[in-house]
Amino acid sequence: MQDIQIMPSILAADFGALRAGCERAAAAGADQLHVDVMDGVFVPNISFGPEAVRVAAGAVSIPLNVHLMVVNPMPYLEVFAEAGSDTMLVHVESDCDAESALREIRRWGKRAGITINPNTAAERVFALVDEGLVDEVLVMSVEPGFGGQAYMASAEPKLAALRARYAALDLSVDGGINGATVKGAAEHGANLIVAGSYLFGQEDMKASIRELRESAVESRLRKR
Repeated sequence: MQDIQIMPSILAADFGALRAGCERAAAAGADQLHVDVMDGVFVPNISFGPEAVRVAAGAVSIPLNVHLMVVNPMPYLEVFAEAGSDTMLVHVESDCDAESALREIRRWGKRAGITINPNTAAERVFALVDEGLVDEVLVMSVEPGFGGQAYMASAEPKLAALRARYAALDLSVDGGINGATVKGAAEHGANLIVAGSYLFGQEDMKASIRELRESAVESRLRKR
């Protein structure tokens, strides 16, 4: 069974104090930081560029999980790799050859991930995982583009299908995660838990990370 990890999404941090937000999450016990990169075209919002990754990399020593929500990630893989990304996730729905993008991420010595949107079937990424090109599959449990959305339980059957097929694969879930919704996500196979608005909205982030982790672990064990 893969370890449960909690990844605060800095999309929910104060952009005017980004370094402090990264430091706060790391000090609270985050396993990784999740960085949402949005180009305003693939999704209807604009967020971070490579400079934000550099800021985060300079602020913390935990890994950076960088989610590229861009039309064509290929021209940007080098710059985000050099900025300090540890994992780089591209969308299977992007306007590029996913296999080529995953190979390029690996060429830069980074963990390669593939993301699926709420309307995309889990089977869409099976061939890529079977080829050994994928270190992580991210299942979106909201429509990508904005934080603070409600969790979509329709992500759970996709998590379950991926976990049943790939027992050792890292499966992440992103969108609407809180103390209640983490249970279903973890029970259906997610081991990497992304939470933004919920965690950054807590006065005691350390306690909230601990509670998310404990709830996820209990749910995974209950499923067994």
